Amino acid sequence: MTAVAPPQFAARHFRAEREADWLLLEELLDLVEKKSPRRLSEDDLIDLPRLYRATLSALSVARETSLDAAMIAYLESLCTRAYFILYGCREPWSRQLKTYFAHGWPQAVRAIAPEIVVIALLFVASIFAGYYLVHADPAWFDAIIPPGLAQGRDMQATTETLRSSLYDAPSEGGLEVFATYLFTHNSQISILAFALGFAFGIPTFFLIAQNGAMMGALFAAFVPHGLGIGLAGWLAIHGTTEISAIILAGAAGLHIGRAMAFPGARSRLAAAGDAGKRAALVMIGVILMLLVAGLLEGFGRQLITDDNARFAVGGTMFILWLGYFGLVGRRHHGTA
Repeated sequence: MTAVAPPQFAARHFRAEREADWLLLEELLDLVEKKSPRRLSEDDLIDLPRLYRATLSALSVARETSLDAAMIAYLESLCTRAYFILYGCREPWSRQLKTYFAHGWPQAVRAIAPEIVVIALLFVASIFAGYYLVHADPAWFDAIIPPGLAQGRDMQATTETLRSSLYDAPSEGGLEVFATYLFTHNSQISILAFALGFAFGIPTFFLIAQNGAMMGALFAAFVPHGLGIGLAGWLAIHGTTEISAIILAGAAGLHIGRAMAFPGARSRLAAAGDAGKRAALVMIGVILMLLVAGLLEGFGRQLITDDNARFAVGGTMFILWLGYFGLVGRRHHGTA
């Protein structure tokens, strides 16, 4: 029986030396959990991490010396609660949104600038390719744009038919049907271009090229009738936002693909993980841009029929996006 007495005395002595800190830590944790962190005083905020470290140290000693199991369970629970209070508290949604729009999104977009340039050049090249293919051989129009979608607004359409689709009041089966399809198609392209980026970016290239070629084919139908400017204005209202979103989505997918293909000193999994986090920040914003484009398409395109006004709206949106991504969230000298 005498062999058991020293550990019992040691456990009581161990508790007596440290229990005051444990009780104070528990009191502070109860205050935060049941009321609000704002109820903590400045001294409490200073004591909280100190008490957590002291309790964590006590837990380590208790485990090493095989002290009372109930005491170990109590200390584990206390340390777990303190850990989540100190390191697991999340900012309010309002602050997270503010941080995302003020720093996270624009900084993530600037971080994938090389991929944005590549995707933008591919998109523009695809527009010209689609245009010249259809211009050289009108049969390409049906191959690029799904049959039945144009509904008479194709290479055989008259000037009056094409003009009315740009400027007249919307009618069932008009060019607005194509616009609705184009918006849905572009949304799918954006999501797929990002999601398939893990395949070294190859599917992303094909999706972006396909989308650009469709736009080029559409211009090939309107330009011979002197309506190229009208079509450009018709598309500009929502297109500057929508196309920018597509390019960003493609760049985000390509960013992941490039990390997979050229991981550098890291493993492919680690490189893709880092790139994926950055690309995901971009894609959250892309969804917002597509929603904005949908609103512009649904209202502005129908209500504004003057070419100059259409270009003004589209140009203003493009400048706003450029200014936002280029300027917002930059660190200045003298700031943290």
